[in-house]
Amino acid sequence: MKRSTLKLGSIATAVALVSVMASCQNKENAGTTAPKSESATVTSAEKIVYVNSDSLLTKYQYFKDLKTKLDAKSKTAQTDLASKQQAFQREVAQYQQQQNTLPADQRASTEERLARKQQELQAYSQNAGAALQNEQATENEKLYDKVAEYLKVYAKGKGFKMVLTYSKGNSAILFADESLDVTSEVIVGLNAAYKK
Repeated sequence: MKRSTLKLGSIATAVALVSVMASCQNKENAGTTAPKSESATVTSAEKIVYVNSDSLLTKYQYFKDLKTKLDAKSKTAQTDLASKQQAFQREVAQYQQQQNTLPADQRASTEERLARKQQELQAYSQNAGAALQNEQATENEKLYDKVAEYLKVYAKGKGFKMVLTYSKGNSAILFADESLDVTSEVIVGLNAAYKK
């Protein structure tokens, strides 16, 4: 909670500083330079567009297929882990029912065996989780590369100098005219490229 507050406070402070510096710069430059023509501003603005990454991810078929594949692997791993845990719990319950009737040496060896099995089960769980995370990271990198490569070609073809990303709740863009939003066009192009 404190980190979020500090992070938001830092962002607000940075935005305020940038605003103050920009207004000071504007005041200093107001008397020394002629105002820029409106057409020059429009021309430079047209060279920068943005893509809504939330929409991109929900409508890009490659991402949907990737998510389905990773969700299925995760569910399979969870099912496998749950069955191993249930088998272990049954074994523990069976031991607990018999422990009073077992000789001390057999009780000790069974407890050691169960402790080893529990450690193995924990290690299996951690390894399976790490493997899934690694695969997800690899696939996310491939996704990023696919989108970035497509956007390079797209931007060059359209004459754009920069393509920004916008994501609700996590964006450096505070306001952008909707005419600069090329998300729909990019999604159509990405899906067409993916179908090939």
